[in-house]
Amino acid sequence: MNQMGEKMNQEQMKIRTKEFAKHVVNLCRQLPNSPEGKLIRNQFFRAGTSVGANYRAACRARSKADFISKLGIVLEETGESLYWLEIIAENNIMNPKFLNGLMNKAKELVAIFIASLKTAKRNNLLLHSALNYIPGVKEILSFLRSQESRTC
Repeated sequence: MNQMGEKMNQEQMKIRTKEFAKHVVNLCRQLPNSPEGKLIRNQFFRAGTSVGANYRAACRARSKADFISKLGIVLEETGESLYWLEIIAENNIMNPKFLNGLMNKAKELVAIFIASLKTAKRNNLLLHSALNYIPGVKEILSFLRSQESRTC
């Protein structure tokens, strides 16, 4: 949901995840050049910037199952980003007050992706349950799957 309580569409989420990545890049530029700073920078940079890239991949999913799988990756990367922010804050690598805004954004994204995954899984389950009651659907789906495996 956005600030006005409306559902966010895919384009709004693409923008939001890209903005998150931009904040990650800017924070990484401020991390110290100590050995731990470099390690955390690399890990955090990789996870934080992949959120938006993987979200875009999920938007291009070829099936509901593919979407669910890819959105799961988005959630993992967002969670990992939050983890690295916590490590930075708890080890006083940076002043926690500079991290709070980005930590809140990460927590909001985690909540959004959890809710989206639950909805997608529920809708996928309902679809498959409904399809089981339509005569001939299992045979059609089996045929389509066999045709998919023959194409590259």
